[in-house]
Amino acid sequence: MPVTEASATSAAATAVPIGGILATVPIVLSLLVAGWALVATLRHRAPDRPQFAGLAVLEATLLVLAVVALIALGGGQRPGEPGAFFGYLATLVCLPPLAWVLARMEPTRWGSAIVCTICLVTPVVVVRLQQTWTVLGG
Repeated sequence: MPVTEASATSAAATAVPIGGILATVPIVLSLLVAGWALVATLRHRAPDRPQFAGLAVLEATLLVLAVVALIALGGGQRPGEPGAFFGYLATLVCLPPLAWVLARMEPTRWGSAIVCTICLVTPVVVVRLQQTWTVLGG
């Protein structure tokens, strides 16, 4: 099937710059940290260094995702719902620091429960971020 200019343009327009491995890594990492925090919660343990290290690595991957999204915006690509997209992007970048602060304020098993909960919310926000990009076809 020959590739026409129209089909190439529509394929480029629907490409999601924040998809693929760029979105998969934070989702998987977030679920791993959530699992670690859940085990700590069930064992009545306060948040420990591996949880905080996991949150730091998660934040780094989310910052990479945000930078790539901003570069795509600078390159002329636009999300389908710009207001919702920027809201989800800002929320996404703030979630791991929020988990860290709240877990430090609650040095009991409930601090681990906070980390678990926020790490379970993060994949949902990543998926919603992708969805707001593709609503109108890029």
